[in-house]
Amino acid sequence: MRIRHIAIFSAAVLAGALAGSLVGPRPAEAVARELIELQRDVTSLLQGQKDLSTQVTQDNTVMKTLIGQSGDNVNKLTATMGSLQKSVQDVQANSGARLDTMSTQVQGLSDNLEEIKSRLGKLNQQLVDLQNTVQSLDAKISGAGAPAPATGLATPTSSTGTTKPISSAPPAGAPSADTLYSNGLRDITTGKYDLARSEFEDYLKFYADTDLASNAQFYLGEIFYKQKQYVDAVAAYDRVLTNYPKSFKLGPARLRKGMALIELGQKTAGVRELRDVIKRFPGSDEDRLARAKLKELGVAVTATR
Repeated sequence: MRIRHIAIFSAAVLAGALAGSLVGPRPAEAVARELIELQRDVTSLLQGQKDLSTQVTQDNTVMKTLIGQSGDNVNKLTATMGSLQKSVQDVQANSGARLDTMSTQVQGLSDNLEEIKSRLGKLNQQLVDLQNTVQSLDAKISGAGAPAPATGLATPTSSTGTTKPISSAPPAGAPSADTLYSNGLRDITTGKYDLARSEFEDYLKFYADTDLASNAQFYLGEIFYKQKQYVDAVAAYDRVLTNYPKSFKLGPARLRKGMALIELGQKTAGVRELRDVIKRFPGSDEDRLARAKLKELGVAVTATR
């Protein structure tokens, strides 16, 4: 349409020029020169129109390409967001299992520290016994009367002051207490639950009068819990609470008992145990975990009257 207008305008100009030449005489050279200039202008205008049309076509092609690329980027971003959302959901789903694993590892380190303390206590007691023996020998050599031996056997007690059942004598060739406990702790942290269970049961059978017996009992509860045998887990944790009232595993045992009860569908009893943890062990890791579990359940930390 624009080219048509330009052509009409050019024709009009030519007609005007011819009319002017008819009206008034002009030199032939001037008329020819004007015609040549008009033709050059028309040609320039036509070329400009062609260039403009080509540029518009190129711009449209570029715009289509950019729109296509934008659509592809939006699709990729949508896919990435979906993948990220799935990853977040997976992390949330696995957070509980990871927290259990980390808790077990931390407890293992704590148990190792307690074991070292126990060994130091035993070495100190052996040193005291050796000193007493030397003093007794000195007294005999000097002619002093030896002290009368004590009659009867006392029930052994732990360093925490709790009375423990007397263990049966281990059979010949049985692993030592340290070996059984270390192996059990290693196997539970690596997921070999059946093997760890057997080792901790043997530990309690042969070495129930040691300072780490309550730990072995607690880890039996942990094995049952991880194997989803929640009834047996509650019973094992109860033995820790009943048989070892001064054990440093009381907080973890009560916390895990509450969670096992919740898994059994006994929400009221489980919540009561978790609240008891918060009351008895404020500021501890068990306190924090109990509060987090109650929040997850939508239950208040303290009972309302």
